[in-house]
Amino acid sequence: MTRQKKLVADVCPTTTDAILESISDGVFTVDLDWRITSFNRAAEEITGISRTDAIGRFCSEVFRSNMCETDCALRKTLKNGKPIIGRSGYIIDEEGSRIPISLSTAVLRDGANRVVGGAETFRDLSEIETLRHELEGRSHVGDIVSRSPLMQRLFEVIPAIAVSPSTVLITGETGTGKELMARTIHALSRRSKGPFVALNCGALPDTLLESELFGYKAGAFTGATKDKPGRFALAKRGTLFLDEIGDVSPALQVRLLRVLQEHSFEPLGGTEAVPTDVRIVVATNRDLTELTKNGTFREDLYYRVNVVRIELPPLRRRKEDVPLLVEQFITKYNHLHHATVRGMSTEALSLLMAHEWPGNVRELENIIERAFVLCPDGMIEMTHLPDEISFLGSRATGPTSLHDARSQMESQAIRTALEQNGFSRLAAAQELGMHKSTLFRKIKQLGIIPPEKDGRSKAP
Repeated sequence: MTRQKKLVADVCPTTTDAILESISDGVFTVDLDWRITSFNRAAEEITGISRTDAIGRFCSEVFRSNMCETDCALRKTLKNGKPIIGRSGYIIDEEGSRIPISLSTAVLRDGANRVVGGAETFRDLSEIETLRHELEGRSHVGDIVSRSPLMQRLFEVIPAIAVSPSTVLITGETGTGKELMARTIHALSRRSKGPFVALNCGALPDTLLESELFGYKAGAFTGATKDKPGRFALAKRGTLFLDEIGDVSPALQVRLLRVLQEHSFEPLGGTEAVPTDVRIVVATNRDLTELTKNGTFREDLYYRVNVVRIELPPLRRRKEDVPLLVEQFITKYNHLHHATVRGMSTEALSLLMAHEWPGNVRELENIIERAFVLCPDGMIEMTHLPDEISFLGSRATGPTSLHDARSQMESQAIRTALEQNGFSRLAAAQELGMHKSTLFRKIKQLGIIPPEKDGRSKAP
């Protein structure tokens, strides 16, 4: 052996051991019998198991991972010789706690290039997972996602609204997610274990709507051969969601008002009142105040349903939520279609940011679902968007770069915060989490012109 080779042979093991002991990633090796042959300091800290207890044991006994039995990454690497990088999973530590990890594997060879086992590194992702959940908590309430200041204000009051027994009126344009909001209120309420029953009042004529709401007794009309419970009965100890309440006829409004006042109803053909035990949530895309003024919606019923009011803003007023919603829908349709779409290109996303969204969140979801038909894997590109979005014709306005899209999102967030705070720049800066001088600079850069009389003005 030459002097140089002998020096390498003497130094390398010690140097390698020192490196393995100093890194923050857990590292272990196994032999071909799946017994642990080495276990570094970080592996001890992450698992809570000392190396003296780990070495010589089967790796599945030490890690108790969700992948050990059916989807072992190290077993795959030893079988095909290919390393695996960044696989997500979890292990169970000595105290029985589940620890999220990211792992990588490689084949272990001796000096003669013979396979003698496998090596695996793993990284503790607990802090990252905690941070992710904290961030999700700020942008999620139930299945509703948003980072918009407009929606954040709603997120603050939804839990209190949910636990109260009061009737809730949800208003907003078509496609803003009124039923999703109703389901979220139900899920957070004390009635969450009861049924959630929904009925679109605008989809049925009066005769059918009445029987759907209150049910009927056998013989109530031709063809009624047996009793049928209505939605009020089906929603017992749960929540009844009446969508498009503004489309109910004046005659049926009288019956609804009676149910809300007396907490009981009579099925069609029935002679006895049936008590109700339901939480009522109603929704409409129409202006009930205007309908009340022109006499098409009863004023007394309006005050009965308008106990707690939630107004959902249209998507064009919270465009900063578009990327978040895109991510949510991609996750949803990857699961539904068993697809592998990784995300959306910045060019395609910038076009979505420029769109005015007349169909609101429902329109966005339909666009993502359509894109999955054309793009079952990879990235959603501009060519996967419909023509009215992709600007392939003469339309060429709106942001065409990620920078433009970010500017539009920022401008929208600032405008919304100013509006919600009566154009008080200090209050808006506090809500946006930035210094007031930063807000002043951005207002100037983005060309936002506040009204002459803003939130700082004193009343005359």
